[in-house]
Amino acid sequence: MKLIEAIIKPFKLDEVKDALTEVGVRGMTVTEVKGFGRQKGHKETYRGTEYAIEFVPKVKIEMAVTDSQVQPVLETIMRVARTNSIGDGKVFVRDLHEVVRIRTGETGEGAL
Repeated sequence: MKLIEAIIKPFKLDEVKDALTEVGVRGMTVTEVKGFGRQKGHKETYRGTEYAIEFVPKVKIEMAVTDSQVQPVLETIMRVARTNSIGDGKVFVRDLHEVVRIRTGETGEGAL
């Protein structure tokens, strides 16, 4: 099992969620986050004054998947979230050693 974390542009969330549902993702957690990568934020002008926006708004999607789902999920996120511009985001894949469904006590892939 793996835990996949995707940091994407906020306006892509609905499209990515729908595409992930189509490839079999049954649940996800979404968090509004702020951060920066190589672009190190950007500058905006408001009423003639320039402001540095150091942390850019993003959305973080987390989902636990089986090993066989990893590649289709990665391909889906990369295809749907891509805008071909700076700041499209990142995807992280981590090993997930155990999952427990609190309500039933199920463990492992059955708890996903």
